[in-house]
Amino acid sequence: MTRPHTAEHERLAISATRKADWKHWGPYVSERAWGTVREDYSQGGTAWDYFPHDHARSRTYRWNEDGLAGICDRQQLVCFAVALWNGRDPILKERLFGLTGSEGNHGEDVKEYYYYLDSTPTHSYMKMLYKYPQAEFPYARLVEENRRRGREAPEFELIDTGLFGESRYFDVFVEYAKADQEDILCRITVVNRGPDPAEIHVLPHLWYRNTWSWWKEGFEHSEMRALDEATIHAPRKRLGERWLFCDGSPGLLFTENETNTERLFGVPNNRPYVKDGINDAIVHGQWDRVNPERHGTKAAAHYRATVAPGETFIVRTRLADRPHASPFADFDAIFDRRIREADEFYDTVHAPGLTEDERLVQRQAFAGLMWSKQFYHYSVDHWLNGDPATPPPPPSRRFGRNRDWAHVFNLDVISMPDKWEYPWFAAWDLAFHTLPIAQIDPEFAKRQLILMLREWYMHPNGQIPAYEWQFGDVNPPVHAWAAWRVYKMDKKLNGKPDTLFLERVFHKLLLNFTWWVNRKDTEGNNIFQGGFLGLDNIRVFDRRAPLPTGGYIEQADGTAWMGMFCLNLLAIALELARTDPAYEDVATKFFEHFMYIAHAINSLGGQEGDSLWDDDDGFFYDQLHLPDGKHQRLKVRSMVGLIPLFAVETLEPDLLDKLPRFRRRMEWFIENRPDLVASVASLVEPGEGGRRLLSLVDRIKLAYVLPRMFDGSQFFSDYGLRALSKAHEHEPFVFRVDGHALTVKYEPAESTSGLFGGNSNWRGPIWFPLNYLMVESLQKYHHYYGDSFKVEVPRYSENWVTLNDAAAELSRRLIRPFLRDADGRRPVFGGVELIQRDPHWRDYVLFYEYFHGDNGAGIGASHQTGWTALVAKLISQSGGIVT
Repeated sequence: MTRPHTAEHERLAISATRKADWKHWGPYVSERAWGTVREDYSQGGTAWDYFPHDHARSRTYRWNEDGLAGICDRQQLVCFAVALWNGRDPILKERLFGLTGSEGNHGEDVKEYYYYLDSTPTHSYMKMLYKYPQAEFPYARLVEENRRRGREAPEFELIDTGLFGESRYFDVFVEYAKADQEDILCRITVVNRGPDPAEIHVLPHLWYRNTWSWWKEGFEHSEMRALDEATIHAPRKRLGERWLFCDGSPGLLFTENETNTERLFGVPNNRPYVKDGINDAIVHGQWDRVNPERHGTKAAAHYRATVAPGETFIVRTRLADRPHASPFADFDAIFDRRIREADEFYDTVHAPGLTEDERLVQRQAFAGLMWSKQFYHYSVDHWLNGDPATPPPPPSRRFGRNRDWAHVFNLDVISMPDKWEYPWFAAWDLAFHTLPIAQIDPEFAKRQLILMLREWYMHPNGQIPAYEWQFGDVNPPVHAWAAWRVYKMDKKLNGKPDTLFLERVFHKLLLNFTWWVNRKDTEGNNIFQGGFLGLDNIRVFDRRAPLPTGGYIEQADGTAWMGMFCLNLLAIALELARTDPAYEDVATKFFEHFMYIAHAINSLGGQEGDSLWDDDDGFFYDQLHLPDGKHQRLKVRSMVGLIPLFAVETLEPDLLDKLPRFRRRMEWFIENRPDLVASVASLVEPGEGGRRLLSLVDRIKLAYVLPRMFDGSQFFSDYGLRALSKAHEHEPFVFRVDGHALTVKYEPAESTSGLFGGNSNWRGPIWFPLNYLMVESLQKYHHYYGDSFKVEVPRYSENWVTLNDAAAELSRRLIRPFLRDADGRRPVFGGVELIQRDPHWRDYVLFYEYFHGDNGAGIGASHQTGWTALVAKLISQSGGIVT
């Protein structure tokens, strides 16, 4: 494949070789730093309560900053973001507002409307939109009404307040264009969508992350200073000098990025100027709260305008590493060039034959991925023990969250699931992020995968950290799958294999595999427990807690994930063995281990408890292993029973010919261990092209499972596969223990259960990561079976198709929520008529955490572009109109 040649591709190439650093600055400022584990120094680990939104404008962050449409350098020494005021709000709009876990009737939830519209991988051009109401923002009402509602009620959204009636709001577009690596232009365009003139204050902010308050006295830090009425000089150690040029003659306001202890704790401030000084000056007219000498560690340019209906107000700034005599002379020309280059870049990414709407959705998915990069800083050792200049943490800290992860030291730019709802890395989410990232920036995708395996992330015992709320939680082992897929995508894009990357991740993944085998296989019989495994409330029990019955659960998904892990490592070892024969022995190890796992999950001893496969139902189930040695199947028809299909790989005959030692060992195993070979699908019989198939699910089981999966009354929705069979809507699963009935019922939208905070639901909605893995798995099965295996899609339709066609149909349904249908409606927007119909809303797409199992509406975190950006990969694969 010939690598495309555009200006953005050139920037990516020179950045990868370190000849230039076009990614030094980017949208790395979080949208929420308050309410995080990192900032929690409470006695009981109550992160949401210890540092609430009301403190954020007045209190200095220890670990990283937040802001609206913000950018910063890679180490977040200097930050730039936008603040707004409509003349009515009680505070400046410096950051997005949302509810805490206890305030929302379905957990934490951002209550704002904002959209990522564009970004190149090097951030040479970026654009986002924030919709700012002209009436007073209803902070208290949003909290009170959502707190009043129960879990069965819908969430009370900002749009439900009527604030956007008569379009009385501003569209605030924030764009960035880089003149070069260190010279960044910002254009803020405010449009009055309402019927009357309206006042707006726009305050571009520049500030230093506070790195000095945590150490003993004498720690030096520099300050910004006004050079004239429109220029700020901002020198910073380790970064160098910076100048912020502001168009026109705004007022320049200065304060310090220091906590207002008097407001928050009743303790006099050490300095007269504190973090909320600019807020108090603008909102309350307290001009003595800003420094009249115009210097400090936080500054803003103050623009004010009354904007007529339909009219536009534009603010321009330029942040550069050198002085400019005429900073705005080439401003518009630079923007025009970068926008044109962004269009040229994405023209090479979009597959031929896509509709304009498909291109729009795909480009906004990529934009969300790029905007969701975040500077993430967290030293667990410092967090556990405290800083020299601050009071020590409570003693309970030594026995609480993350105490066994003191080696963790994070100071990196990481792809986040959602920079407001989940402003911390999540390892298994990140694995899925890397696939769509690799479509536009495989170098960044590879570095993200390597990062999670570095010594300052991975535990010495081999466990990959899950997320900051509990690094020790166990997520599905998908890192090897992601590394293998990214390697192949990168090879296709660049025309050469990056075997160094593959070797680096492979060696660390060996440690992770060993951790799984040693920690999660209780009886050493290759049936794995796993525990949490990321699917939150999908089971009848909380998998992180001791079982009320005693004993443990033998997990169909835990065992299947390990089967998939084995096959991923086998594929990687075989690839590396092409150039290094030493890897043939390692490949043999994973081949044999897979055989044992396949035998365990499919053991046909004929007694209850010998297999996770149920012959009568034709489905995989978890088993409860009771203290007395008895087993009880937990007959919940969920994604847990479909995950075994993910453990599938084909072996190409030409590869086996090139690896004689591996082939000989495989043939020995086939001949001498027929008891194990019988449990593995089609290892003996060659399929299409002479391929061999390694799979936990043989042809007979596949013929049982797929009809259920493609049944519209069970898993197969018009918008993808449900996480739980719809059959449980009228036939819920009930487990009785100690006089209590534990129930699993189909719920297509938000959860009515409080498990895991109630802010996600795996009991019915559609989740992209597992759906995407199913698409890939069906394609792999087709690679072996070819046209000889057909399935009815949907069930009872008499439409028999190949597994490849079935995968394509599942892909089309997954893409469908985002596209406008024949009536011009996007299912993802649900029944919100303003968003469905208004031209200033309907083409701004959100990539939700999960989707309604019956109507495709977006649910959960509204900007979880990470794994839901897999839709961009599906659109590329579809290469045409989705019906």
